[in-house]
Amino acid sequence: MNTRTQRILYIDTRRCMGCRACETVCKLENDLPAGPRYTMVTEVETGEGFTEKLNFLPVPCQHCGDAPCVRACPTGAIYKRADGIVLTDGSRCIGCHECLLACPFGVPQFGANGRMTKCTMCVHRIDEGALPACAANCPAEAILCDTVENVSRILRERYGASASYGPFAAELQEAGR
Repeated sequence: MNTRTQRILYIDTRRCMGCRACETVCKLENDLPAGPRYTMVTEVETGEGFTEKLNFLPVPCQHCGDAPCVRACPTGAIYKRADGIVLTDGSRCIGCHECLLACPFGVPQFGANGRMTKCTMCVHRIDEGALPACAANCPAEAILCDTVENVSRILRERYGASASYGPFAAELQEAGR
């Protein structure tokens, strides 16, 4: 997948404040019942003593460049569009959980029908030229959705040169694998 066309969801952990707006708007946008969540905000404690801090990390599907779930699916129910968005054809899913075992983020979920479901990056909104609901409604602008190249540019604008050579460089390269 070419990083110039690979669309990604990038979480700017420096900005996330744990409001969970992304979780709420995702459930509303996708008309999800109680239970499944396509975006889950995880809380991570770091430091100790007076430096102890609570960090927040929204975890939607990463739509990986070389998505392990696509390779693991024995029926081809999980596929990747030309723009990098990883989607699922529920009619082809047999509920084997191979995608869940392959996903390093534990994103695939299984509904009452036993079939896999996950974040679609709001493909219906993307196709209309809009942002995914989580990115469009994040009050801190912590969720970015664009090509690897454009996300990198945004991070350089926010944080200067450290975004090109610091911890962000590895994250962006990994996102566009």
